[in-house]
Amino acid sequence: MGSALFGAGVPALDDAGLSKLLERRLAGDRTGACLAVAVVAESVSRAVACADPGSKRSLDYSTAFEIGSVSKTMTATLAAELIADGKLSLDDPLSAHLPKGTRVPEFAGAPILIRHLTTHTSGLPSLPSRLNATGLEDPYAKLTATDLYASLADVSLTAKPGTAFAYSNFAMMLLSDIVARRTGSDLDELLQDRLFAPLEMRHSFIGAPPKGTRVAGGHLQTGAATPAWNFATNLAGVGGVRSSLDDMVHYVQAQLGKRSSALDPAIRMTQQRLSDAPGVPMAMNWMIMPRGKSTVLAHEGGTGGFSSLVAFDRAAGRGVVILSDTALTAVGGLGQLGTHLLDGSMPLPSPRRRIDPPADLLAALVGAYQLDGGMRMQLSEKDGALVIQASGQPAFVMGYDDAGDFYPLQFDALLSPRRSGQGGYGFVWSQAGAVVSAKRVADKRASPAPAYPKLSAEQALEFVGSYPLMPGFALDVIADDATLYVQGTGQQRIEVVAVARDVVLAESVGAEISFERDESGRVIALVLRQGGQTLRGVRQ
Repeated sequence: MGSALFGAGVPALDDAGLSKLLERRLAGDRTGACLAVAVVAESVSRAVACADPGSKRSLDYSTAFEIGSVSKTMTATLAAELIADGKLSLDDPLSAHLPKGTRVPEFAGAPILIRHLTTHTSGLPSLPSRLNATGLEDPYAKLTATDLYASLADVSLTAKPGTAFAYSNFAMMLLSDIVARRTGSDLDELLQDRLFAPLEMRHSFIGAPPKGTRVAGGHLQTGAATPAWNFATNLAGVGGVRSSLDDMVHYVQAQLGKRSSALDPAIRMTQQRLSDAPGVPMAMNWMIMPRGKSTVLAHEGGTGGFSSLVAFDRAAGRGVVILSDTALTAVGGLGQLGTHLLDGSMPLPSPRRRIDPPADLLAALVGAYQLDGGMRMQLSEKDGALVIQASGQPAFVMGYDDAGDFYPLQFDALLSPRRSGQGGYGFVWSQAGAVVSAKRVADKRASPAPAYPKLSAEQALEFVGSYPLMPGFALDVIADDATLYVQGTGQQRIEVVAVARDVVLAESVGAEISFERDESGRVIALVLRQGGQTLRGVRQ
């Protein structure tokens, strides 16, 4: 079976072609990840590939992966059915569906509504305060509905609900439990009866796997095996579904209107735009990305040992599913691969290969740092490698990859060096979904690093152009005499300063941009590093 890549002039891609593409993406990737991928159009292409061709991980199209937050779109579908049945409304206040006596925060009399839960505009924090997590390996395992509701009393909203986007697992766990209680069924039974069965998703589940279902093992981005995540049954709509590639193909076909069922009205409801709050336009748990004259709806997922992506363009009748047996969120996730599969004109991301770090970078990073939030870290060099040590903890040796990031060899995290506008370096620390900046602690004995000379008007003009980073989103570089600015699609213009040759910094948003040149010296592309993520755009 074959289908087409979604870009002008891109040839049809059958199973063998998709397999070769994945091999190019993964070959030698230091994470060791394996991917199960499908491109869905008039027909379907499927492939499984691993960074190590000799990998002994046994995966096929019916193997169940943790799909993480893609589960939220399924919970939204169940909620949409309740709305159609008159048992729920997007405009219901959250307080109307909670146990009597539950304290619910408001902002200046404005309540949190059900629509705010589905669009991440509730103002609730990412996680409940009473999570009871004892470690990162299985953070949600001990959270109960009682603890979840009690956590609401600990929240003080800082803005009117509906006015700002802030991704919240807390909010979606509330909706997950509300959906289950409004139907009087446990969420696992509800998903089986109302979503998995109608869409013939035979290897999808929360809790215990269906008979005969093989379950993939999860891995850290270091390649080490890691345990599965567990959730209280009725809270699992936040990220507890496991599903196979074939099942997720059925799910995407349903989103595209290519697999009819009684769910069709609910699915269409979940795809309608509900929020234009600054940040991310949202439908019911689908993130909306403009793409030319059409629109892509997408959601990524990530757990301690897995990553996933579902994206589709209903107008074009095209979609993609990517399931990974490795947690890749800290190293950029699956978004760039997904956008390439949806639009072949977008660049295919390269594998991350382990290399030796540059000696001058090591020397520049050595020193004491403080994370936002207070923790101190010491960076040192030993035998050509970076060593990191947090206050009161053991020291850990870091690997380095050709994407320019350091990573601990013993646990799952990422250290992304960032140049400072005053000269020298800081870094971004990514771990367990948190992305935190670190600044060097002043050392009066050390001489300050020299600042890079300001650009001339002629030098600034070398970078001017438009650099598409994903469908519907480009970064424009603009010069006003010798002053350089960048402007993302639909965003404000931001001034940047040069901190090295072909490197500029937007300190106000914590972004670093490096430019690439061809053999003639002409600027041909840029790489944006921000918040632990890396995006590359080819100059138009």
